[in-house]
Amino acid sequence: MTWQLLKVVMACLAHSWTCSGLLLIWHLLLMPAIAKATLVSYKPNIVIFLADDLGIGDVGSYGNDTIRTPNIDRLAKEGVKLTQHISAAPLCSPSRAAFLTGRYPIRSGTDQTDVFRVLQWLGSSGGLPANETTFAKILQKQGYTTGLIGKWHQGVNCKYRNDHCHHPLNHGFDYYYGMPFSLMGDCRVTDPPEMNMPLRIKLWCYTQIIALAVFTLIAAKLAHLVFISWKFIFLLTLFGSLFFISWFSSYGFIRYWNCIMMRNYEITEQPMKVERTAPLMLKEAMSFVERNKEGPFLLFVSFLHVHTSLVTTEKFTGKSKHGLYGDNVEEMDFMIGRILDVLDNNNLTNSTLVYFTSDNGGHLEAQERNARWGGWNGIYKGGKAIAGWEGGIRVPGLFRWMGVLPEHKVIDEPTSLMDVFPTLVNLAGGTVPQDRIIDGRDLMPLLQGLVQHSEHEFMFHYCGILLHAVRWHQKDSGNVWKAHYVTPIFQPKGSGGCYDIRFCPCSGERVEHHNPALLFDLSRDPSEEVPLSPETEPLFHMVLKKIEKVVEEHRTTLTPVPQQLSFYNSLWNPWLQPCCGTFPFCGCDKEKEKREHF
Repeated sequence: MTWQLLKVVMACLAHSWTCSGLLLIWHLLLMPAIAKATLVSYKPNIVIFLADDLGIGDVGSYGNDTIRTPNIDRLAKEGVKLTQHISAAPLCSPSRAAFLTGRYPIRSGTDQTDVFRVLQWLGSSGGLPANETTFAKILQKQGYTTGLIGKWHQGVNCKYRNDHCHHPLNHGFDYYYGMPFSLMGDCRVTDPPEMNMPLRIKLWCYTQIIALAVFTLIAAKLAHLVFISWKFIFLLTLFGSLFFISWFSSYGFIRYWNCIMMRNYEITEQPMKVERTAPLMLKEAMSFVERNKEGPFLLFVSFLHVHTSLVTTEKFTGKSKHGLYGDNVEEMDFMIGRILDVLDNNNLTNSTLVYFTSDNGGHLEAQERNARWGGWNGIYKGGKAIAGWEGGIRVPGLFRWMGVLPEHKVIDEPTSLMDVFPTLVNLAGGTVPQDRIIDGRDLMPLLQGLVQHSEHEFMFHYCGILLHAVRWHQKDSGNVWKAHYVTPIFQPKGSGGCYDIRFCPCSGERVEHHNPALLFDLSRDPSEEVPLSPETEPLFHMVLKKIEKVVEEHRTTLTPVPQQLSFYNSLWNPWLQPCCGTFPFCGCDKEKEKREHF
């Protein structure tokens, strides 16, 4: 920059330009550099809002004109809106692992290898590996006070109860209050069960078949119709009882095993009282800001909204135009507004970077009694659990930093949730780890307008450990090519989802393989409606050849790692189960005790 400026000044002097001309050139060339230098002159506070399963079409600033989200929309008006903001996975556990580490989940072993695509139990051994580095851990070392309020879903224990190897406090957070698992219908007795329902139905059927066989044999034995020993009947009864206990001891008590609240390492509610969770989370988030207003601090608010079962307080129930789902979105927006108010009241607005996003697209198939319980993904095809189509991975992305980032700016460049990792690390004055591949890119130059294009040229869209699609941002032409190698078979056809099985799979009979790949140009066809062909696109073969070459190069960067979602690591283990009390008699309500004490 200095040499460039010197050459321009010399040219100006040679042509006898006026001082005002020199000042103008000085402004044009040096002001961006000065602005960038301002960023590192102090460490900003950082507030992250992460929604759960929110569709990109559920927010006013992204085109929704019926669900009221004034506080989220305020962030868009006062900051930067990203229109091609991409999650690294279409489901929560792998997406959040990538968000925290800046790395594709396949690199940390936090994506599907066997049956399970997300963590199934708090009492299982899988989770975010201890050797992974989160942005919170680096910010903590840079002098930040770090707090996580809300959903974690990255595991708790590894080898024994209370080793807390996967716990937020072992991944860079100084304070944690929230739900270490994920909200679901099983957490509330009035809602239909949700977790692994096809498997639970099968297990219950097998149990009934064994019981029916035992009673039939006893009746036949007493009637002298069969000649089998009582010992055989006893052993069959014993087998049936052990089989029933083996699965019912876990699935029969999901509310106690998975639906708990923690403060740091302490369990505060087991099972959790879901109706009061949102007010308590809001109170904790506001209190964290008040306690740490001298800064710098990192507050990560990981909402339980808007995951099923859409637990909503009475104040917001029935108030939206979109039923319970709309109520839940509007309650989340209210919570965001209250936290923004705390920043305003403490004069922290101009010194705080605020970021809002969702972990993946809206869940199209989430329905209950003919009412829609899932989000809307706008013009984009597919939704949650679908890794290739845009609806599963394109999410809202809003950044606000008053006085530093421009207001009401829209950026259409491809960006990723993984970009938050290097962005925050650099803002905090830290160093991005050099001993591993970081897939995210620093967003600040793009957000400030110092560069016109995203650093991402290629993005890889995994469904579990299977590569379903690849995106190529051809910067010289502006095209954004997307090649699909595998796509789910929708049911009903053309519906954009798998309504008969609730989640579209990554492999098996319900997916279709494409050779050659389906090719789209998202810059012309963002809804991915009409695939290109050699007849309609002269660059068809060149684009696919380029993408295939890059895929081969990408695969050479992958190294074998322990698989956190393997069948073994997904099993419920009683000795790993967090427990308030003496296992298996787990249960407490310390929030109630605290209120009664005061």
